[in-house]
Amino acid sequence: MSKIEKGAFKRYISRQAKESKLLFRSIPSYVVAFFVVSVIAMNLLANKTIVNETWIALDGGILISWLSFLCMDVVTKHFGPHAANKMTLFAVLVNLLTSLIFFIVSIIPTKDDYSIFNQIVGGTWFILLSSTVAFIASGILNNFLNYSTGKLFKKNPDGKLAFVTRCYISTFIGQFVDNFIFSILTFMVFAPIFWDGFSWTFIQVLMCSITGAVFELLMEIIFSPLGYMTSARWKREGVGESYFLYLKENSNENIDYRN
Repeated sequence: MSKIEKGAFKRYISRQAKESKLLFRSIPSYVVAFFVVSVIAMNLLANKTIVNETWIALDGGILISWLSFLCMDVVTKHFGPHAANKMTLFAVLVNLLTSLIFFIVSIIPTKDDYSIFNQIVGGTWFILLSSTVAFIASGILNNFLNYSTGKLFKKNPDGKLAFVTRCYISTFIGQFVDNFIFSILTFMVFAPIFWDGFSWTFIQVLMCSITGAVFELLMEIIFSPLGYMTSARWKREGVGESYFLYLKENSNENIDYRN
């Protein structure tokens, strides 16, 4: 790498660091908190299969994952997909750190019997790996689809119809991809090897992915009015103005980063 390339790379890293700092100062803290907690909870709940029939299987993560996608949709609408992707990666890193702390606590020897507790918080490494890969892929896809769908509404991009349409489409497809990748990796690749032959069939994986996506879509329909009101309030109150100003001043293109 030449000196010019190294200089350009350092400037890029510095710019991204400052941009990220402004972004996380701009996104209301309660949204980041809800998002991070939902990702951590999803990882823990995924250790338990709550439905296991011949034609369908579901894990506990289905009960909370809708909150993660609703948070991403609101952030994408106001700050754009790039910002939502950064929040997604931040939550993944916090989840990995939390999982590491849980694991360390689970292996610390004690006089009392904490075997059940250790099994719960210690987690399973391949479930963590599968959920991480699935969530990153589905999160980036969700944010891109949400943004792209919103661009189709030229006349009233901030209207309720535009908001719910972009959320419903991105959530359903994103949740399907998340469930599908996680189920394939966990229950068809790793579980047969490390869980004494336990596995799901492809039909179970497919039905889990579809059923999970439908369930999450229903939850999105129920809570999307809250997401729309939050997004509208952010715009009225000028949330993130310093972040948008920084992007505008450091871009060579005339782009309105608000969505």
